[in-house]
Order: sequence, then structure tokens, then C-alpha cells
Amino acid sequence: MIKVSDSASRKIVEMMKEDGFDAARDYVRVGVKSGGCSGLSYELKFDKALGETDKVFEDNAVRIAVEKKSFLYLAGTVLEFSGGLNGKGFVFNNPNATRTCGCGESFSL
Repeated sequence: MIKVSDSASRKIVEMMKEDGFDAARDYVRVGVKSGGCSGLSYELKFDKALGETDKVFEDNAVRIAVEKKSFLYLAGTVLEFSGGLNGKGFVFNNPNATRTCGCGESFSL
């Protein structure tokens, strides 16, 4: 399962609305791809449709779609939003990551 913090939920709903998506119907697609300074990097985008191998979760008024292969890397992750002095953005608190880069956008297992 993937969890969504209160701050991330508010920001996601706001951004989806700005981009013409509806948080009650559409999805936040979370994934992992090869790349980044630690070997794997996170992907986050909005989507209106599900794929055949997607796992779907709903937490804190956000519907999350994760492709089955990416889910193996993301199980137990909490998606948060940081608006602090170190910069704004989504933060993946991933218990499976053994190493992350300084920017938090990539990780390794």
C-alpha cells in the first residue's frame, strides 16, 4: 500500500484541478524507472485511465495507480509534500530504499 500525507493530498487535489483532472475520478500515477544518481528514480503524473497490471489504492482523498513492477519498489511508501526552506516538492518516504540521493528524486535498494 502507498499512503498519502495530508499536505500531499491537499497539493495533489489542487494540482489535479489546475490541470483539468478530477481527484474523485482520476488517478495519481506513481512509478519507478531506471536512472537518477542512485540508480532508480520516481515518477509522478496524473492519469485518467488504468492499465491492465495496475494496482489501485485510495488514501486521504487521492486515488493512486501503480504499475505492478513499480509496486515492488514502492510498497509501504508515504508520499509527502514539503514546502520548506529546502525547496518545494513531493517527497517519497520509501522504507525499501537503502540509499537516496541528496535531492530525494532517486534511490537504490
